[in-house]
Amino acid sequence: MRKPPHIFLLGTGGTIASTAPGAATLTDYSVTEGVASLVSAIPEIDRIARVECRQIFDLDSIDITNDMLIRLASEVAVLLADPTVDGIVVTHGTDTLEETAYFLSLTLRSNKPVVLVGAMRPSSALSQDGALNLRNAILLASSREARGLGVLVALNDRFFAARFVSKMNTTRVDAFDAPDQGSLGLIADGHILLYQTPVSAVSKSAHFDPQPGAALPLVDIIYDHQSARLHAYLASIEAGANGIVVAACGNGSLTPNAREGLKRAVKCGVVCVRSSRVPAGVVTHSTRDEPAGLIASNTLNPQKSRILLMLALTRTTDRSQIQGYFDRY
Repeated sequence: MRKPPHIFLLGTGGTIASTAPGAATLTDYSVTEGVASLVSAIPEIDRIARVECRQIFDLDSIDITNDMLIRLASEVAVLLADPTVDGIVVTHGTDTLEETAYFLSLTLRSNKPVVLVGAMRPSSALSQDGALNLRNAILLASSREARGLGVLVALNDRFFAARFVSKMNTTRVDAFDAPDQGSLGLIADGHILLYQTPVSAVSKSAHFDPQPGAALPLVDIIYDHQSARLHAYLASIEAGANGIVVAACGNGSLTPNAREGLKRAVKCGVVCVRSSRVPAGVVTHSTRDEPAGLIASNTLNPQKSRILLMLALTRTTDRSQIQGYFDRY
């Protein structure tokens, strides 16, 4: 009889660890549960894996900082290096889950599964989704199918590559999707159904290695819109930003003051990226980018562009090299 896989479950808080005053309350809740209590509520989990728990943080994901990202990545890296550990599951709030997942995908080097999981409804709610999501995430992290796929996100019976997944709905249980790429597969009746693999599993070639205690470069996101003014760019420059990501219109199109603001930022040595406020599609290279010193975000949304730009700036400020990171990662 095969020994059950050894899965480390790391808790950070979020809706999956929250309760509300009433069973019909779905949006007004607070973090109350530790990760050990979450896994203890799942029947027969020991038939899937031997689960060991550790609480890293206990907060809403909107409170996660750069320092916390580095600490989490360091903790996961140590566990992945342990030959007795077969996989990692991280419980996380859904509001910024995609950012943490992408950060881990850029900083971890392992073929072992790393799965982030959350919930859209607190554990006190009718039809709460956290328990099944967590069971599925542990099942996925225990599976052979998940090895070598990079960091994964599992919710609502589907799993996704961290590079492509985004939160697409504010409240529904099917809130996460990868609009252009789709899910990698399904978790159905206790079975992992893998239908496609990422073109490149980033974790195999993770390029960045931020150390605990090190400060990541400061990168701001500025949202472009009709009649946008210049002051947000001037404030970012004045505040000492190392990078700016603009959530531009359409295919990275810039309003006049956005272009002027980025021009001034580049002149001051700030590295600037054109992303898009549109939830799907690619921001292509523009013939105007190179003389202006701008970087195209590829298919990365603004929040993921910020993650990559912060990490890229720990290595270089060279525009062409950073553009290469965006084209590759």
